[in-house]
Amino acid sequence: MTVPPEEGLSLAQDFPDATYEQWQQLVSGVLRKTGATVPDASEPESALTTTLTDGIDVRPLYTGAVTGEAAKEGAGGPRGFPGFAPFTRGARAEGNAPHGWDVRQRHARTDAAGTREAVLGDLENGVTSVWLTVGEGGLPVEDLGRALEGVYLDLAPVVLEAGADFGRAAAELLRLRGRLTDGAEPAEGSLLGADPLGYAARTGAHEAVPELRREAAALAEECGRREPGLRTYAVDTLPYHEAGGTPARELGCALATGVAYLRDMTAAGMPVEAACAQLEFRYAATADQFTSMAALRAARRLWSRVVQACGAPARAGAQRQHAVTSAVMMTRRDPWVNMLRTTVATLAAGAGGADAVTVLPFDDALGLPDGFARRIARNTSTILLEESHLAGVIDPAGGSWYVEALTDELARAAWAWFQEIEAAGGMAAALRDGLVEARLREGWAERGRALAHRSEPITGVSEFPLLDERPVEREPAPERPGGGLPRVRRDDQYEALRARSDAHLAATGARPKLFLAALGPAAVHTARVSFVANLARAGGIEPVHDPVTVDAQSAPAAFEGSGASVACLCSSDALYAEQAADVAAALRAAGATRVLLAGRPGEAGNAASTEYGVDGFVHAGGDAVALLTSLLDCMGVDA
Repeated sequence: MTVPPEEGLSLAQDFPDATYEQWQQLVSGVLRKTGATVPDASEPESALTTTLTDGIDVRPLYTGAVTGEAAKEGAGGPRGFPGFAPFTRGARAEGNAPHGWDVRQRHARTDAAGTREAVLGDLENGVTSVWLTVGEGGLPVEDLGRALEGVYLDLAPVVLEAGADFGRAAAELLRLRGRLTDGAEPAEGSLLGADPLGYAARTGAHEAVPELRREAAALAEECGRREPGLRTYAVDTLPYHEAGGTPARELGCALATGVAYLRDMTAAGMPVEAACAQLEFRYAATADQFTSMAALRAARRLWSRVVQACGAPARAGAQRQHAVTSAVMMTRRDPWVNMLRTTVATLAAGAGGADAVTVLPFDDALGLPDGFARRIARNTSTILLEESHLAGVIDPAGGSWYVEALTDELARAAWAWFQEIEAAGGMAAALRDGLVEARLREGWAERGRALAHRSEPITGVSEFPLLDERPVEREPAPERPGGGLPRVRRDDQYEALRARSDAHLAATGARPKLFLAALGPAAVHTARVSFVANLARAGGIEPVHDPVTVDAQSAPAAFEGSGASVACLCSSDALYAEQAADVAAALRAAGATRVLLAGRPGEAGNAASTEYGVDGFVHAGGDAVALLTSLLDCMGVDA
């Protein structure tokens, strides 16, 4: 039965509209009960605000009244329409809906036979384009033909990453494309991968940049005339991301690099519109899905503004984007968790509107991926496209108050950084003079503190590590060109600790141990025992909790039998007041070189370490890396 609209249900009609002020009053009441500190009494929700990198604050609730500039355009709704400037909502009106995104697999082997086998296997099982590392640290340029033997270049686009060898690699690929017969046209979407500034960022070879830029501009001019559908430049932000760049700084570097290449091409005689068609932008997508979505949307908006300022038609500002799941987030320990990280990152890339997506295999940080890892990587996109129908919605993030506001704030922060680079003389000068590296180091140092304090947890590394896990071994990957910006990973600090523990295990047959002296029944001490044990394992230290509970009389024998040299008291504040001093003294008499207490300084019963004879505290929010480093030093584990 069809219900007339005027007779339809209105489930909220009997309820008054809730206001933002009412919500604030409720928040204020809850915070008062918890005793939380409120920075701004007029905005109680400020106590629930989280600050991201780039100084962007995330509020607990977003409405049209609090989305800043986004609220001024369309009542805080989506900015523009898909396929129209400023392209925030996508470079194409239909989004990725007709065919999904381009599933692009990366190959970094140096042998033609192995590369050919892997490429054909990928193309037969869902991959739609191939990304090859060629030249220094990759496949020899002269072997490109053998590696692509059997690949239908009229169906499968090929993307090159050739560093300073992009000219020779491009000539070889163009030769292979020219061998197509029966009137077949080469597939659109191939990329020659010239990126002189990205090469300088990776290698520090700044003196080579001027000549490489001239060569790239000449190649682009030739391709614009003779090779429709083929792009010359890759504006690659991965060197900046892998050096610890924040999202806004990566976007600013992309803008500055793109502008530099536009200047090169127009100086070579190309119209701005034709020059724009020679660029493809490459960004990292992380497991922080909302930031990744917003970054891709902001990147399109910013580039549209640049192209508009250059006087080109609006359509020329439709940025083509290639998203790559972040190498920085990939861990070497418990690498299976990387499958989950790359799945979330791929979802973010797809929802953010990327035209092509590369999913790094879960074992990427360990060496060359095996067939299983490549299969999981390509199937990640397939599941999101075919089973989750992610591409069936145009701009799925559009209209979200949070995503729209975050897009706006990222765009503003990135534009400010872009202007700073331009004021310093452009991207080449900012790289050569160290401005870019200095800013990236600042951002990574801040993030490094969050990682050390575990306010940014790493599952399987800083949280819930498995000490007895068998390592995953892979064939070593070719050494990538270096000498420029550093390469970092989120797990670097903890990996150094675990490496010390592994070396100690190999030398002595046992890992360093920490004795957990639990006081009272399990219900009293279990939470703190679990916390300390998890923290110890993050540093490669084996926690020993046997027996389940001790006192001043039983602790010495238990400690001597544990094989540990350091102990940690774990219990409630009330029991600390009753037993901690005696147990600590007994442990010292039994040979403990250091005695810690699980709990935050200043809590009830824990006001002073000297009161109980302990050497320090173990608590949430502390510098885990510094503590674990000092413990390994104390235990005699070589650095």
